[in-house]
Amino acid sequence: MATPSVLVVGSTGSIGRHVVHAAALRGLGIRALSRDAARANRAFAGIPGVEVVQGDATEPASLLRFVDAVDAVILVHGDDSRPEGVDYGVVPALLGALNGRRPHVALMSSINATDASGPYADLLTWKRRGERLLRASGLAYTIVRPGWFDAVEFADDRPVLAQGDTARMGGVRREHVAQTLVEAVLAPSASGRTVEVFSGPGSPVSDWDALFAATQADAPGSLDGALDPPNLPLDGEPARVVADLERFGKRPPR
Repeated sequence: MATPSVLVVGSTGSIGRHVVHAAALRGLGIRALSRDAARANRAFAGIPGVEVVQGDATEPASLLRFVDAVDAVILVHGDDSRPEGVDYGVVPALLGALNGRRPHVALMSSINATDASGPYADLLTWKRRGERLLRASGLAYTIVRPGWFDAVEFADDRPVLAQGDTARMGGVRREHVAQTLVEAVLAPSASGRTVEVFSGPGSPVSDWDALFAATQADAPGSLDGALDPPNLPLDGEPARVVADLERFGKRPPR
């Protein structure tokens, strides 16, 4: 059997580096995309199975060179200063580049993605729009919403999944985020699910398929995750978002 392969977008970020390590531990072939190949080569020196590639994930033409012959894509990109262009924009860029290819896509979003209030509302709403476009695409997907990075206790050794985006706080180890994303593209039960991930006390997870299976799948055809509040009506969405939904998936009602 051929070794499964994964494209990691945002590979040199604080979560991306953990994703590459977690994927290597699972024996995956890794294509690590970075805007700075020299930086990525330094970061991943000595890790077996890593192919470093340089490109701009917001440009379909750039991604087109790297999506061929991968079984999965893990998106851990982000730029707080460019939420529309990056946090959202990478998703339609990827869908355009795939051009009929159908890898499993695991997207890192954030807790509070459904909360349109507060100082991070614009960033979080653009993340949610990226989630919605991925759900509408018809691809196999898993959306992972991490809690607050590193806000954990010493004994919080177990990744804990939740749904409904009701926890406004809650911490998570970065390696638990990475594990969840990597296992999401390997566990059959993870497909079509949206989960929040936190760290809690307990033993490390030994059966990820069972952990994902214990969560609720997103409703087929829904733009939102299971148990998410229906608080982002399409008739108020930006023209770009509506156009992307029409192009890549679900056609909004007129």
